[in-house]
Amino acid sequence: MSQQLMSLVEKAGIKEEIPQFEVGDTVDVHCRILEGEKERIQIFNGLVIARAGSGTRETFTVRRIVQGEGVERKFPLHSPRIAKVEVKRSGVTRRAKLYYLRDRTGKAVRLKERRVETKKLPKQ
Repeated sequence: MSQQLMSLVEKAGIKEEIPQFEVGDTVDVHCRILEGEKERIQIFNGLVIARAGSGTRETFTVRRIVQGEGVERKFPLHSPRIAKVEVKRSGVTRRAKLYYLRDRTGKAVRLKERRVETKKLPKQ
């Protein structure tokens, strides 16, 4: 009984349009920020180093370098504070969590880019 109630509550909080992105992708996360009465959107761009959870509790961690310091933020995927997530670049990874990038700086942080092949239509 309680599991059914929990699933109903979770269904109400899940977003319909979830962007497709994976660990290793460089993304722009558009966050809604409240400043007094006003609301604005702030963009946090960086590399997705982890995804965790499922359902409404799913989160992803984005890492970027700001003035030589590494900054990481965890975002709930289904939060109403997240306006949208744009994928800028896809990277090739062989791991689910990229925590090893925390120790690296400069060019050592770069990942190979995943190339998406488009199907060519046959000539008529």
